[in-house]
Amino acid sequence: MLETLKDTGRQIGRQFNRAWDSVSEGWNELLGRSGSALTHFARGKPRETDVESGFGAFPSWSLLAGELEETDRDVVVRLELPGMDRTNCQIAIEGNVLRVSGEKHAERDSTDSVYHVMERAYGSFERAFVLPRNVDSRHAHAEFRHGVLTVRLPKVGGEKVTVIPVT
Repeated sequence: MLETLKDTGRQIGRQFNRAWDSVSEGWNELLGRSGSALTHFARGKPRETDVESGFGAFPSWSLLAGELEETDRDVVVRLELPGMDRTNCQIAIEGNVLRVSGEKHAERDSTDSVYHVMERAYGSFERAFVLPRNVDSRHAHAEFRHGVLTVRLPKVGGEKVTVIPVT
């Protein structure tokens, strides 16, 4: 009987370790793939009406998925900004860093309801992308379509790889 309990305990321990490894692996992959996409949304001091209406319970962190692509001529940055307007976005280039900032406003149709799930964050935010090449910011172009901001930055100069022989 005691041996059976020990075997059962070992089996439960192995299953728990496998489950923990799976959760850990998934969490590490999520952080590795989207670590920089995790964005803090700063909110001003909540007003009484915000707390009463449930706005005070909104998360302050959210994922803003983005991608940075390099072509022969351009560096292209795309950032998903669902629920935002192009008028709420600002773009700046500082050295080799592209900064996108803005504010996502909360809209609520009703004040007599209760949220049971709230995963969307609201407030001001900033995302930074380190650019892999020098770009000509004077000829940059940005467009906002279907909730995706696309910034196209022409590369400067013909930065080609030079092979230096070792003697």
